[in-house]
Amino acid sequence: MATIRPFAALRPPKQYAEQVSCLPYDVMNHEEACLMAAGNASSFLHICRADIDTSEAQIHDDVTYEMSRRNLEEFLRRGFLVRDASPCYYIYRQIMWGRVQTGIVGCASVDEYMDGTIKKHELTRKEKEQDRINHFDACSVQTEPVFLAYRKHEGISSAMREWIKFHRPEYNFTSEDGVTHILWPVDDPAVIETIRRGFEEVPALYIADGHHRTASSAAVSAMRRKQHPTYTGQEEFNYLMAVTFCDEDLFIMDYNRVVADLNGHSVEEFLHRVEEKFKVVPAKRQEPFAPRAKHEFGMYLNAKWYSITARKGTYDEQHPIRSLDCFILQENLLAPILDIEDPRTSPRIDFVGGIRGLTELENRAGKAGVAFALYPVTMDDLFRVADSGEIMPPKSTWFEPKLRSGLFAHEIER
Repeated sequence: MATIRPFAALRPPKQYAEQVSCLPYDVMNHEEACLMAAGNASSFLHICRADIDTSEAQIHDDVTYEMSRRNLEEFLRRGFLVRDASPCYYIYRQIMWGRVQTGIVGCASVDEYMDGTIKKHELTRKEKEQDRINHFDACSVQTEPVFLAYRKHEGISSAMREWIKFHRPEYNFTSEDGVTHILWPVDDPAVIETIRRGFEEVPALYIADGHHRTASSAAVSAMRRKQHPTYTGQEEFNYLMAVTFCDEDLFIMDYNRVVADLNGHSVEEFLHRVEEKFKVVPAKRQEPFAPRAKHEFGMYLNAKWYSITARKGTYDEQHPIRSLDCFILQENLLAPILDIEDPRTSPRIDFVGGIRGLTELENRAGKAGVAFALYPVTMDDLFRVADSGEIMPPKSTWFEPKLRSGLFAHEIER
């Protein structure tokens, strides 16, 4: 049983939605955030990345978290954000490259994150958790949603289809990155109850993206519970804002690797070592080579593309982690040949999301390095790992499109 409950969002009036909305706080650096918000006093970046109004050196200082709070208050004063009168669900649709994903914006239970009903597949870094803890705590608002997934439930899907069929959207715009964003508030009590009951029949939710935001929301919830020892469990700080999509809608892109050098090997020596665990075939056409199935990789080396396929016996197809291509590459090539023992900390490896294209691998590998194009992880892979209680290797999944920030926010104390 999963809990997704309605809430009264802070969100922009229709006329401000496009200019308030922004990309998520963690897909850009300070300089990029400044450029994105330049000339736009209503950009939500002033709230989720208030370092654009302090300084790069103060990103994690209290002065920046306080600036987030002050900017939030200013947005409310100027009417860039308003509070809905009553709790709603929000149907959120994104369209990218002709692909459509439609989810429910609501609030998930912190307790269900703690008891494992909301399942994770990644480790988190304490410094990133602490940043959002400080931010959410200063604002008393969860400013950006967690991205959750669930196995399709026809009752929820039917309720969304019927609402969309008979209601005009509140927002409908295409952002600068070419993604269309459409939002329908759902305020009918009967439909709200149908959706709520539908989620009660969903056995588990899965964090697709936003592990740090989830952990940070849970930490702030624990802080608020200590501050309010007579809490009932119904207070907003017991819940975290999420957009929840069924698995059939979601699109995971490849997440590729670039290593800066060959660890002292010549090209010939390197190829010889690779052939011990992989079948190596030069690409027929010298253009970026995308793998066609699991366990096949594209490799860019010395200005040439190759298909390399893991040989039988080099992986365990029955194991949820050891069957993943990122694990196979790590165990059979990156660690033993290139000496990348810990990809989380090695300065010699870089990760490139599939949204950037394979030519980006050529650019980053240059003449001295090597790049690998991976076949995308599937939702079944993610569910299998999470259900087994395992943790994905780092940089395994790249979801597109990203959730737009600023279209809804969740007050945890009022």
